Amino acid sequence: MKSTALNEAQFLELLQKVLPQATPDTRLAAVIYDRVAQEVRLINNLRSLEKLCTEGALPNLEPETVSELQSRLATNFGAANVVVTPSEKGDAAAVEIVLPDRTISNRVRVQPPGAEEEEAKVPYVPLPVALPEDPDLLWVLARREDLAPDEASRALVSLEEEFWETKAGQKALRDRVERNFAEFIARVPAAALADSGLKRHYKSPEPRQTLRRLVPASQESLAALDQG
Repeated sequence: MKSTALNEAQFLELLQKVLPQATPDTRLAAVIYDRVAQEVRLINNLRSLEKLCTEGALPNLEPETVSELQSRLATNFGAANVVVTPSEKGDAAAVEIVLPDRTISNRVRVQPPGAEEEEAKVPYVPLPVALPEDPDLLWVLARREDLAPDEASRALVSLEEEFWETKAGQKALRDRVERNFAEFIARVPAAALADSGLKRHYKSPEPRQTLRRLVPASQESLAALDQG
């Protein structure tokens, strides 16, 4: 079945069409359009960054390579908001993006051209996660297929504890961010999840769906006769 979801251009085009109908204030309509367009671009840029950190790699940490990465990220997030720092081990570049409401910390690994993968790529499978206090809400995460569900759960719990002790986690707590699973899964670097064999599909929980089967009319009639 063909998807009917709107892409970015279609959504913004629709917004531009609807806003003048919703408010006669053209200046207000323009301000709303600009703010929404900025948020849409930010969401797409953050998705691209996460994909780069989980699936991409740098060939090396030469100054030219790091400068090119810094320039690419500055185009999306603003030069003053981006900090790229090569690791002391030389195996990755730490990336920090400062946004008005939060700071994104992640890293891009280094893989020289032609180097063989240390391990074959293993497919990911769904890992539905629920909290004891609200079992009907599921975070639809993912785990490596070779990682057992129990192992993945233990890794996730350990990773959450470690995250709140990191620089990014401590800064979030100082900014009065509530220390809970929702904030953790929204802020933890994608690379940290990948290192533990995990991946987030959705940052927001989904309500559990109960499948209710339809009872054929013939069965309903038989049931009524039995009761009679």
